[in-house]
Amino acid sequence: MTDEQIVALYFERNEEAIRQTKIKYSRYLLSVAENILPTREDAEECENSTYLAAWNSIPPHNPKTLSTYLGKIIRHLAIKAKRAQKADKRGGGEASLSFDELSECIPASFSMEDSITDDQLATIISAFLRKLPETERRLFICRYFHCDSIAALSETFGMKESRVKTTLMRTRGKLAAHLTEKGVLL
Repeated sequence: MTDEQIVALYFERNEEAIRQTKIKYSRYLLSVAENILPTREDAEECENSTYLAAWNSIPPHNPKTLSTYLGKIIRHLAIKAKRAQKADKRGGGEASLSFDELSECIPASFSMEDSITDDQLATIISAFLRKLPETERRLFICRYFHCDSIAALSETFGMKESRVKTTLMRTRGKLAAHLTEKGVLL
């Protein structure tokens, strides 16, 4: 079933929309949540909450790309769940590590977890990402949006871990320069 057909089911308030969403996106959603949360059970809970959130937000929202829309929902829910667990700062998953890495680029007045709701910062970062070469952009998104581990990125992109780390470090430096240029960082 296509995304458009699934979204149409949501607009019809047909419960089949949730079943079709689960069939098509369950693995993707679980992988996003598992990279942030320490246990599979927590990830599954976030997955189920994502379906409810999609049900409650479509309509009025009409997502152009359902996978991205669902990814943003589950990422937000997983970060919220992790915060609620009061996990040790470097306790579990890659999320804490990737947020720490980005702390050199994000202004002190922003918390990385909270910045996902700041449209201005999101617009500036999106513009920055669009200017990057494809591999750099994909590495950045996989690391800092999906919270993939360095080892997983190394395998996915066929690069040595040291090259992945160096590429990400340079990209963060470029982001910091871009944010400074835009007046976000002083």
